[in-house]
Amino acid sequence: MLPRETIATAQIPQGDELTLVSHGRDFIIMLGREELMGTRMQFSEEQLAQLTMEQIAVPRPRVLIGGYGMGFTYRAALEALPETSGRVVVAEVVPGILEWAKGPLKHLTGDTLDDPRGEVVLADVAALIDDAVDDTTPRYDAILLDVDNGPDGIVREGNERLYTRTGIARSRDALNSGGILAIWSAADDFKFTGRLKDAGFDVEVRAVRARPNNKGPRHTIWFARKP
Repeated sequence: MLPRETIATAQIPQGDELTLVSHGRDFIIMLGREELMGTRMQFSEEQLAQLTMEQIAVPRPRVLIGGYGMGFTYRAALEALPETSGRVVVAEVVPGILEWAKGPLKHLTGDTLDDPRGEVVLADVAALIDDAVDDTTPRYDAILLDVDNGPDGIVREGNERLYTRTGIARSRDALNSGGILAIWSAADDFKFTGRLKDAGFDVEVRAVRARPNNKGPRHTIWFARKP
């Protein structure tokens, strides 16, 4: 059995410590003993972007992603953009995550950090949502959230506000008409589905396998469209 090797650690602001480990040819980001993401089960994170972008019918989509992670969602969003237009902004609060993207995970990152259509910023995604609501930046056609293992804020206490009724309303107000709020989760949550509907969204819930061969655990993605 292959042992897990610790590659690096990164401190979450006002939170715990993340650990990057290798397991043979695979890499995993862990929070304590909890696996947040890994290279063996990236398909659902790619689907978060791909399935959302398929539903956006504007020529120059403006997309906000909460959480860089290993860059799976970011790369998929860039690939789905028109070649010369559109914009993807990623908010990441952990500086070490971006150091990993340029270091031990560089083979995953490729040239995405140099793509002129994208930008990765060290910021709380909730702050960028607030900026759009307060009209200091343009509104978004899609907001993709993958900052936790579900709508319970386990990674960082401040994330919990994103999933409250107030936080959902802020995300709704940061979207253009017809825009989509998409949230990745390791499991379904019927109460959260209800909160999205109560906020006035048209909601679709999809179960997506972690691997493209229809294997691995089933993850949940909410697609909430602003009327």
